[in-house]
Amino acid sequence: MKKISMSQIDSLFKAIAENEALYIPTDKGDIAEFAKYEDGMTLTEKYNTNRSAKDFFFPQTENLYDIRMNGLKLEIKDTRKECEDFVVFGVRGCDVRAFDILDRVFLVDPIDTYYKNRRSHATIISLACNRPEETCFCNAFGIDASDPNGDITAWKHGDTLYMDAKTEKGEALIAKLGTVLEDADTAPVEEVKSAVKTVMSKLPLANTSFEGMKQSDLLAHFKNEKWAGLSESCIGCGTCTFVCPTCQCYDIREFDTGNGVKKFRCWDSCMYSDFTKMAHGNPRTSQLERFRQRFMHKLVYYPDNNDGIFGCVGCGRCIAKCPISMNIVKVEKALEVEA
Repeated sequence: MKKISMSQIDSLFKAIAENEALYIPTDKGDIAEFAKYEDGMTLTEKYNTNRSAKDFFFPQTENLYDIRMNGLKLEIKDTRKECEDFVVFGVRGCDVRAFDILDRVFLVDPIDTYYKNRRSHATIISLACNRPEETCFCNAFGIDASDPNGDITAWKHGDTLYMDAKTEKGEALIAKLGTVLEDADTAPVEEVKSAVKTVMSKLPLANTSFEGMKQSDLLAHFKNEKWAGLSESCIGCGTCTFVCPTCQCYDIREFDTGNGVKKFRCWDSCMYSDFTKMAHGNPRTSQLERFRQRFMHKLVYYPDNNDGIFGCVGCGRCIAKCPISMNIVKVEKALEVEA
């Protein structure tokens, strides 16, 4: 276990940034976002970034390759460059769990090499949530906000930051930091863990459970008559999918530059009417069908194919951002099946 005074946190950030690119959550207006560390940048006091750390591995847009015509000859240029090693500091437990969910999508055959490349170059420093937001419900999925996973786990206790390496990557980074960090006792960290668990037990959504979704078969959930009422107020804006740390839908498009074509990937949303639109049309033509698809994937399809692991991590972003106050907790409570 290592420690550093919060008043000396800039020394820690500078030491990391000397060798690798460092990203920290910082304030941008009224919201917090991850940004590349620069001298003088301050760590946000907010407990959740506006968008998740998913962007580091599955960015909103990315160029896949370029196409050029030279007469009748077609030239395809791979535009990828090896990613630099980088460190992401302050990732909350919910977002760390989201990486595991995305890994089950992008790191199985056929492996997405764009995603894999970024994952292999990253070192994650997670940060325990001293006072989680009222919209948080990560404990419903077995996530411990007091002891999040990561290559290094960090805890704030008063004016001190404690850090503990959990993987070889984490140990290598701690070794590079040398005398910037001091040896520390684990007792203060145990105090933090206990305090966080107490706070979590008192949150409005503390007793949320999704296990009821496993008490009925897929077809029963699919045909549930409550989907009509739940989807009626949804405006299909897609906000929930764009702030969600586990959504992985994307589209691949081409852009004519005037002297060639760029093939690029961009996020898409199952809530949009043109999502998966093919030559014969869209397989989900109504708002009800699109709404149902999103939540069935999170709560039924994904766990059915991934050892019972739900496709939600309880970060609460959809609760905070939905303009009509519809979210996955409301859907689960409406569909809840008694065991």
